[in-house]
Amino acid sequence: MANDWATFGSDLHLELRGPRLRAGLMDALREAVRSGRLEAGTRLPSSRSLAADLGMARNTVADAYAELVAEGWLTARQGSGTRVARRTAPRKQAPPPPEPSPRPLPRPGGPAHNLKGGTPDLASFPRAEWLKAYRRALTAAPNEALGYGDPRGRTELRAALAEYLARARGVHARPERIVICAGFVHGLMLIGEVLRGRGVRDVAVESYGLDVHAAILTRAGLGTPALPFDERGTRVEELTGAGCVLLTAAHQFPLGGALPPDRRAAVVDRARGSGGFVLEDDYDGEFRYDRQPVGALQGLDPERVVYLGTASKSLAPGLRLAWMVVPESLVGEVVAAKGAVDWASSAPDQLAFAEFLGSGAYDRHVRAMRLRYRRRRDQLVAAVAAHSPQTRVSGIAAGLHAVLALPPGTEQEVLRAAAWHGLAVQGVNQFRRPTVEPTLDGLVVGYATPPDSGWQGALQALCRVLP
Repeated sequence: MANDWATFGSDLHLELRGPRLRAGLMDALREAVRSGRLEAGTRLPSSRSLAADLGMARNTVADAYAELVAEGWLTARQGSGTRVARRTAPRKQAPPPPEPSPRPLPRPGGPAHNLKGGTPDLASFPRAEWLKAYRRALTAAPNEALGYGDPRGRTELRAALAEYLARARGVHARPERIVICAGFVHGLMLIGEVLRGRGVRDVAVESYGLDVHAAILTRAGLGTPALPFDERGTRVEELTGAGCVLLTAAHQFPLGGALPPDRRAAVVDRARGSGGFVLEDDYDGEFRYDRQPVGALQGLDPERVVYLGTASKSLAPGLRLAWMVVPESLVGEVVAAKGAVDWASSAPDQLAFAEFLGSGAYDRHVRAMRLRYRRRRDQLVAAVAAHSPQTRVSGIAAGLHAVLALPPGTEQEVLRAAAWHGLAVQGVNQFRRPTVEPTLDGLVVGYATPPDSGWQGALQALCRVLP
């Protein structure tokens, strides 16, 4: 029976040059070892396998191997095959010592404690329940689920999300109007492209927010004027032009308040009257503590609000699972912007999340984390009150972070002290839009971020740097 080249051992990519086969093979192997592409200890294919792969005589390969062994490039042992020899690397000249810094640097090795906002406790990811859901979903999945799918995402997940969002967030959703995305930023990229294609010039943003969101809209060719704010939140009456705006209405990031009911109604009315759209970032809407749940803005007018949600805060950002509930008039354009197939999100992960939602495991996880985060929030408030009674803590009725007000002009000084004490934390002005005058000083403290084992240490480090 003829040997099939595809059944021989491991593959080895070599580029042979010149008319002499043995010399070309030896040169190619030397270069692969010299460049580090073949590391010390790498096992090479047998002479028979490599000869069949390269289309040359087995003796030619065997002779080349033997000569390279003699030169010290390779080693050969009975039962161990031919491997790349271990060679002593040339000594490198020691780099010059760094110049002394003119000011104290943060402690080496990175921060010991992380209180940055925007990340859940990753150690609490429900691994066992997720694995069960993944196994059930993959076992039941049809073969076609592993192919190139609907650009909107798996129908199983869209159906599960439609039920969940209607029940938990007051969203009016049908599966055919849901588009699965690889994170919130991906969804914002798609909707920004669609709006620019429709001739929209500006999408207003909040005075305080994530720079990356405004940058995504800017790259789509859209202006991002900042709306003013007051003690009640974003002043939506300043919205002009096409009436398009990006809002964190249920829990403003980073200042922490909910958009008041009259302003919620006003921003939707303005979008309806101007033909614009509201882009609703419902990034942590599941986590509320001292108030009744604030439903999604989308419920006021599903044809004027593009709802964007994510599993990044409730489960983990590494899943890269987010979703848009799109007005009917935009569905076709959003799908066209995403492409002909769902290239962005893993189908097995989508199926697992659909199973996780449908089984009730997601609700149980959210309720458990809500209790855990509330305990941490209460501990944070108590610790700050005991150590720094003059520090006001706000934005704590919902979400995963709190805002600690600082005396005017002290934010940078406190951040430097935090870095020196090994504490990663963010200042309010890190999130201020460049065109907005600085009027606030404070810290944005992500109390969800540390694992349980590091929470008390992070809290103590925070208290040490407060004025």
